[in-house]
Amino acid sequence: MTMPAWAERPTRLGASVKGLVLALIVAAVLFPIYMVVLTSLSTQEAVSKAGGLVTVPGELSFAAYEQLFAGGVVTRSIAVSLGVTVVGTLLSLSVTVLAAYGLSRPGSLLHRPMLFLVLLTFLFGPGMIPSYLLVSSLGLIDSYWALILPTAVTAFNLVVMRAFFMNIPEEVTDSARIDGASEFRILGRIVLPMSKGVTAVIGLFYAVGYWNAFFNATLYLNDNTKWPLQVVLRQFVLQGQSMFVGQTGDTAIGGHALPPSLAIQMAIVTLALIPVLVIYPFVQKHFTKGVIIGAVKG
Repeated sequence: MTMPAWAERPTRLGASVKGLVLALIVAAVLFPIYMVVLTSLSTQEAVSKAGGLVTVPGELSFAAYEQLFAGGVVTRSIAVSLGVTVVGTLLSLSVTVLAAYGLSRPGSLLHRPMLFLVLLTFLFGPGMIPSYLLVSSLGLIDSYWALILPTAVTAFNLVVMRAFFMNIPEEVTDSARIDGASEFRILGRIVLPMSKGVTAVIGLFYAVGYWNAFFNATLYLNDNTKWPLQVVLRQFVLQGQSMFVGQTGDTAIGGHALPPSLAIQMAIVTLALIPVLVIYPFVQKHFTKGVIIGAVKG
């Protein structure tokens, strides 16, 4: 019996080529991160010698990180970003789960009109000016809620989670109803434990979105003390080192000259990367089960 091509064992040459391709992909992903971290730890002499991003390690220095945390600008922005990310992710995930479960039940109230409205957002967006007017009319200008509520639910995440819920056998939920369980009890005790994969993936999508968002902050926050980390990074790239010199009033740290502007920029980028790099490995195993199954079979 002839096996299909994808079921056959690869030849030694094929396995070698696959290994080489994977190694090149890993190098293409890790090398930019390596340059960013190394540049953030480099001195002015090393940056000048490299003519930009440093690729060869030389004298290392933590002066860029010391300068970042000296004025309190970055520390405060990290706290803001963490708070918005945690609260926003919990709120978005809760609303998405409840809405997706309701829309996955064919007999739920106004099921089809509400699903039509959700799908309609794939084609039409509100626009920047109407969104600003709505946020302003709700009194959310200069409020952290302006960073959360306008993007609390994403239609794509809602549709993916709904598709996954629809794959759960109806016999499971029907037997729970016969035993007298309410819909909230069915959702909490039966549906969610069976949907850990898709819930973890959707939660990661929301968390990364909140952590990396900066446009809403520049649009709705006039008080720069409430800026998240991404806005601080953007402002520093535009304004340069003077943003931090003005905060501390110093031109040196511990008797040494200020670190190069490029090193400080890369230090902020490194700080912005750390949470995603830490969380992703714990959620990565759920991607195939959570998103692909939910999207394709739904």
